[in-house]
Amino acid sequence: MTLIAPSGNAIVEGGASRSSSNMGTHMLHGRALRYIDEVARQGSIRKAAKKLNVAASAINRYILDLETELGAPIFERLPKGLKLTSSGELLIAHIRDTLKAHEAMRNQIKALRGLSRGEVTVATMATLAAGRLAEIVAAYRSAISQVSLRVIVGDRDSVVELVASGRADLALAYNLPEDSRLQRVAEFRHRLGVVVSPHHPLALRKTLKISDCLAYPMVLADRSLSLRELVENLAPARAQLDPVVETNSMELMKRLAYVEPHVTFLNRVDVDRELANGELAFIPLAGGGGLQRLNILHRARGSLSPAASHFINFASERLRLPEDEGA
Repeated sequence: MTLIAPSGNAIVEGGASRSSSNMGTHMLHGRALRYIDEVARQGSIRKAAKKLNVAASAINRYILDLETELGAPIFERLPKGLKLTSSGELLIAHIRDTLKAHEAMRNQIKALRGLSRGEVTVATMATLAAGRLAEIVAAYRSAISQVSLRVIVGDRDSVVELVASGRADLALAYNLPEDSRLQRVAEFRHRLGVVVSPHHPLALRKTLKISDCLAYPMVLADRSLSLRELVENLAPARAQLDPVVETNSMELMKRLAYVEPHVTFLNRVDVDRELANGELAFIPLAGGGGLQRLNILHRARGSLSPAASHFINFASERLRLPEDEGA
């Protein structure tokens, strides 16, 4: 077997030659990904071939083909083995991301095969039920029609009790307290801000403080919602928060925010649709204190059904907000 170096025009094996010009993007598919990943881990084609139970010549051919296509060496050939070059480091990061995504896709397909039927009961808060959770439920039912969803709305204490007692499979709620009966499986940080009409005098500000809003009629969440406690904690020590309306209805809060000069306070995720339509403006509250912790929890004892586990993964993907995470 004769192998021409990566800069060559052909690869000759067993006396037969073939052009490398037609390899194209096919080289980063299928077995080649796993071959190159294993060589990088083992530092040796021979060791990788033994572990993968394939011929060393086949792995060597894949590497040379790909190096020819890329126009750069992937591995540095050393007396005691192979070492990734700078180009190889970039490539292997891409390969491993691809393999990880492929495995995640396979796991999702396996999970879907197990969802011949099922029911998931979610305990949540009024603000979530009227906003992001409603969108998630609609998307889930469209994708996974064989699973029934039941959503129960309550305050923080009742949400905890519903899951702890087993009457609900999952809790999806803000700022839930630590409870040994519950296991936290996901947490997201969503930014709190001022929500007003796009024509409101505050609408053009980049950030705001609670004190900036005191001169305007305020619509506040009532004390059954964790949102109210967060707003009060962010207010100046001697400030008087005198709302013109108190409510546990997020929809009412948003409807009144349409009308100047009302101001209200909601999470960025609660007004996604209105912001996209240009119907409302959202101005983040300054400082790190204006973040709400959105939690997904389930009962610490016992195991989740396949349907409940699948719904957690589905919801988690749609609750991540890159602009808020880590803020």
